[in-house]
Amino acid sequence: MTTGKLTILGCGSAMPTFQNSPSGQILELCDKAFMIDCGEGVQLTLRRMGLKTARLYNIFVSHLHGDHCFGLIGLISTLGMMSRRQPLHIYAHADLEKLLRPLLDYHCQDLSFEVVFHAINPRKAEVVYEDRTVSVSTIPLKHKVPCCGFLFTEKHRRADGNGGFYVESRRRYAYCSDTMYTEKILPLIEGTDTLFHEATYTEQYADKCKLTMHSTARQAAEIAKKAAVGQLIIGHYSARVDDHGLFLQEAKEVFPDTLMAEERQQYQI
Repeated sequence: MTTGKLTILGCGSAMPTFQNSPSGQILELCDKAFMIDCGEGVQLTLRRMGLKTARLYNIFVSHLHGDHCFGLIGLISTLGMMSRRQPLHIYAHADLEKLLRPLLDYHCQDLSFEVVFHAINPRKAEVVYEDRTVSVSTIPLKHKVPCCGFLFTEKHRRADGNGGFYVESRRRYAYCSDTMYTEKILPLIEGTDTLFHEATYTEQYADKCKLTMHSTARQAAEIAKKAAVGQLIIGHYSARVDDHGLFLQEAKEVFPDTLMAEERQQYQI
């Protein structure tokens, strides 16, 4: 089985800080690279880490709050300056194309590649991408605007002994940001090898969760425990909390196999 790798490009929430940029990740699975969310500054982290974009064909956007999509126009423009030829596919709420198309027409008139938008329904759990080795399905979340997570499943074709084949699921990675605590996602992420779940606040600010529809680190750990996942990665930290160790401490009390997302860090999944 090939190694799966997750690179954190940004793990902060809406307000950028000296510690964290807004959300962005690169998931490498089956020799493919998938981007998940694209907040402001994502491409700077890509360049500083020396990460190549040649294998980046697909971007999945959880929702249309700016800290998850403001980096798209800049990234697309830069890819055009690099004379990219391969199409770039973006999976997001249908409104994203309405928002980006005027910017593309104005700022990227001579773009060297096609940007293909795929409208998804964040309120429905369904497969939105599939090839021979990877499938991606949506995980409806509970947030102020239509929002979904994404479940990446590595597939493997095995002979059935009768001259045919069947598809066997192997590694699974679930991305759940942004959302308030909801057990409705448990059947969709149960037994996942690695779960990324937002942990915007510590319990000190639990009252903010109802107003902003986010989760605490402890709540993220409770979801991981109830879903019996292999490991939990927390992120999407609020600028209100300076000491990120508090997030990890709080989550580990409930779910010991918790890791703390840190920018420019890579994790095996």
